[in-house]
Amino acid sequence: MPHRSIVWFLSVAICPIANLVAGDSAPITFSVRMLALDANEGIAAGDIDGDGKMDLVAGRNWYRGGDWAPRPLRTIEDWNGYVESNGDYLFDINGDGRLDVIAGSFKPTEVYWYENPGDEALRLGKLWPQRLLVDTGNTANEGQLMHDIDGDGRPEWIVNSWLKDVPMVIWRLVDKPEGSPSDGEKKASPDGGAICEMVPHQLGEKGNGHGLAVGDISGDGRTDVLAGQGWYEQPDDNPWGQPWKFHRHWDLHASVPMIVTDLDKDGDGDLIIGNGHDYGLFWWQNNGRDENGKIQWAEHEIDRSYSQPHTLAWRDLDGDGSGELITGKRYFGHNGRDPGGMEMPCLYYYQWDPKAKEFTRYTIDEGHVGCGLQIVTTDLNGDDKTDIAVAGKSGTYLLLAQ
Repeated sequence: MPHRSIVWFLSVAICPIANLVAGDSAPITFSVRMLALDANEGIAAGDIDGDGKMDLVAGRNWYRGGDWAPRPLRTIEDWNGYVESNGDYLFDINGDGRLDVIAGSFKPTEVYWYENPGDEALRLGKLWPQRLLVDTGNTANEGQLMHDIDGDGRPEWIVNSWLKDVPMVIWRLVDKPEGSPSDGEKKASPDGGAICEMVPHQLGEKGNGHGLAVGDISGDGRTDVLAGQGWYEQPDDNPWGQPWKFHRHWDLHASVPMIVTDLDKDGDGDLIIGNGHDYGLFWWQNNGRDENGKIQWAEHEIDRSYSQPHTLAWRDLDGDGSGELITGKRYFGHNGRDPGGMEMPCLYYYQWDPKAKEFTRYTIDEGHVGCGLQIVTTDLNGDDKTDIAVAGKSGTYLLLAQ
């Protein structure tokens, strides 16, 4: 894949990694446990069996909180060195109080949901019924996010394409019209009694490309959508009744997701960007708009020591009220053909110092644990610490904070 290009308005400042030795506080350590080894790269966390404990779903399996043994969930075809799935998401599609799985794919156009089969079937290790949610008609899907864009309490399905000049589409989960199957009819229903469906809204015709983020970078309090070629500005009203204004401000091969957060505490949204298929992890400082209304960015380097930081997470790991950046190498993202593709897997977290405006890197693991397409950051064992789980071609791993 081509190296990212930085357009004319982007000034560049080098911000080396800070001292890797812990400063005022000791680094967080994690116990590392491999749960499975396959090419799956998607993972999500939630209470699958209703026992009050967090579980994991990752591709073909789910893992019950506590014993973390793999249990069957679905079958997925292998494709060109990948598992034909690019992300797992949990949502109660049929309104029965149990979390189901929504999953997309790289090349196929269908989005399926997998119905949580209930206590007895989970106990017996049965596969979850596969149901078609929507056929998008769109292929070349790099990844997606589920995020509540419009603030109505229900997330949207936001799909990214690795192709540049193709439509950018958000799929909304909306209630089905009246007349959908009742609870007593669900078992006979071909869609499993789904109470919602996906409907599309095209943000724009050609602004897409490798990279995806959501957040307010325009400073108007509304959530914008970012892609590899620029960003879509949410209109001030009726967001699902009109196209969004597209600002073609960059040309990147960026991570999915990028992170939108106010790093320098000046009231606007800065960006954290991984170079998904090359070396480079950066933060872009939002310096406001010029006289033509174009946002000016200053790029600061975070780390160039490893390649393929394809997925990022931003979460408060140490409980100090400030977020940490979690990322690492997407191991074998292009089957080893990317720059640095044959180098070891690695996973790190970075503490941000808003006064010095620099990141300090800490090692979670080197040599075993890498990233795939999603990073779970939540308390997985009930000890009030934030744990991590990842799935990638070096394995599906549980990392419990010590």
